Amino acid sequence: METDFQAFVAARSTALFRGAFVLTGNREAAEDLVQETLERACRKWRTIAGKDAPDLYVRRIMVNLANDRWRRFRRLVTTSDPESGDKAAPGDEFGQVDNRDQLVRALQQLPMRMRTVVVLRYFHDLSDIEIAADLGISPSTVRSQLARGIEKLRDQIPVLSAPSPRQHTEGIR
Repeated sequence: METDFQAFVAARSTALFRGAFVLTGNREAAEDLVQETLERACRKWRTIAGKDAPDLYVRRIMVNLANDRWRRFRRLVTTSDPESGDKAAPGDEFGQVDNRDQLVRALQQLPMRMRTVVVLRYFHDLSDIEIAADLGISPSTVRSQLARGIEKLRDQIPVLSAPSPRQHTEGIR
């Protein structure tokens, strides 16, 4: 039983961390969230391992913990400087880090459920039905939250959602 849990941790900890980072927006908080998630999962591993999809169960633990933290530690999130929102050039690793940071900060400004839906769709590649089952909501609510979340993200990060100048010039040739 212990080796099953260790194998699960080895296989899924990176994906759990990515999801936790997007949910929290902070490396240290993400590490804490993953650790607390895995601690709870370890305590209930016999039950979880008997499920058809232990990954879904563990992800649900993480989302619930993130929601609890969000409610407890609600704080103001600083907005990014609009002048620093330039789109990264291809191969510009520093610019890509800036864009990623800007995206994480924009995600932090979404309401928790909306953020969770966006994260589960785009960072965990789940379907509407899977997200609905994870969160205990209807698939139509998932689609609605996703559409609103993407629209809010586009409003907050217009430079990242706008077509690149290269796309405009390619059609002219």
